[in-house]
Amino acid sequence: MKKIVVFCGSSSGFNTVYKEAAVALGVYFAKHQIALVYGGGKIGMMGILADTILALKGEVTGVIPSLLKREEVVHPALTSLHVTKKMSDRKVIMSKLIDGYITLPGGFGTLDELFEALTLNQLNIEQKPVGLLNTNGFFNHTLQQLDTMVSEGFLTQDNRDLLLVDATVDGLMLQMKNYTPPNNTAIIHKIVRT
Repeated sequence: MKKIVVFCGSSSGFNTVYKEAAVALGVYFAKHQIALVYGGGKIGMMGILADTILALKGEVTGVIPSLLKREEVVHPALTSLHVTKKMSDRKVIMSKLIDGYITLPGGFGTLDELFEALTLNQLNIEQKPVGLLNTNGFFNHTLQQLDTMVSEGFLTQDNRDLLLVDATVDGLMLQMKNYTPPNNTAIIHKIVRT
């Protein structure tokens, strides 16, 4: 994997464990020469992750919609920056640039991006690994909701299994490296029948 997009918050949260996770992921990327593609911000989890990688001479590409491109938001030291007209354009460009997705703690935007990546894989539009770094059990309730969706018949177990989850950077990256896309033809037929 050469380039990975990371979805994460423009806040860093109240617990320092989230900042530490962003730093750990940034160190891993730099050490393994994995380029970061992300939302282009200099604040919150996004800024921590980008700063870590840039400090270690790694590559960081920002993709930001023009409505968010303000001096107080955009990271000033990126390797490259793409400015898009719309949020939807941002997602398309990110998708074209990367080999996989990782999600760290964040808010509405972070979850929106995570579920869009999963949906692209579910529909066989993409076949890229989608990982979730579950630091401090942050996503436990989200994962519980996915399990409820399976048990209530709104999500197949095959589609639930598209999401790779680990509490550690090393564990998650191992899953990402070893990911083999499923045969989504059968999965798509299940969706159409439901």
